[in-house]
Amino acid sequence: MTETEPFVHPALFYRGEREYVAGTVPFLLEGLDAGEAVAVAVPEANLELIRGELGARADQVKLLDMTQVGRNPGRIIPRVLRAFADAHPTGRVRIIGEPIWAGRTATEYPACVQHEALINLAFQGRAVTILCPYDAVGLEETVLADAYATHPTIIESGTEGTSAAYAPEAVISRYNEPLRAPDDVPQMRYTAQTLPDVRHYATRRAAALGMPESRLQDFALAVAELTTNSVVHGQGSGALRVWSQDGSVVCEVRDAGLLADPLAGRRPPPPEQRGGRGLLMVHVLADLVRIHTAPDEGTTIHGYFHC
Repeated sequence: MTETEPFVHPALFYRGEREYVAGTVPFLLEGLDAGEAVAVAVPEANLELIRGELGARADQVKLLDMTQVGRNPGRIIPRVLRAFADAHPTGRVRIIGEPIWAGRTATEYPACVQHEALINLAFQGRAVTILCPYDAVGLEETVLADAYATHPTIIESGTEGTSAAYAPEAVISRYNEPLRAPDDVPQMRYTAQTLPDVRHYATRRAAALGMPESRLQDFALAVAELTTNSVVHGQGSGALRVWSQDGSVVCEVRDAGLLADPLAGRRPPPPEQRGGRGLLMVHVLADLVRIHTAPDEGTTIHGYFHC
């Protein structure tokens, strides 16, 4: 990013409600007064805090509970941030997005920090400001250190400064972590000819692991998209595993392909484009998506579906 880059992406380190309000509400009011489109996507407690402080002007702001719309971090860019920005193509857009909170799990966190790094790539060249609050009391020091690497600007105690540690590409690479299924989980290999078989197998296994009927259709669709992509882009074959973990059913799809575009599944294709929506659909359907890809290892995708 350069000094003329229209995209602005600061992190706000806050300690307690007073600093949270002081760092967010004036930011929103400034945008409203400038005639900008304004949105907020933060956890529910902070959302209600902002709503109360805005008073009657809350009706002028799109307010979203991030624990719902952004449960899967891979869904935030296409379905929250880009959806709002693309709906307001003229003039500057101003958004508060808080994708990392103290309740995030260790399994979710790598996807969260990669999301924060990818925002810089997804919005480069656009007249958008995205302010990301970080709870400097409730979050671990490693999380705050990562925020310095994913945000070019840091705001703390009312002071704004440039982050000397800003290196989003390094963060994307560092959290491209190998993914492994439990050793005792059976594997089913597939090719184009056996795609229907592997999909039926995955759905039956998910049901046996306790997935409710209401989620089986989403799970089956996600497996269909992943395995089809695997055959098309992964040298014609792949392997699938399904298991239960911490209240979720997890599906793993592994193949020999390389996922070269870090924004794959997070960059909405143009409406006129045919295809190219498979991984995006998986991000929409799943509660969490983890991806590892490397030239000598192929690509592994884990999709988590809460039961």
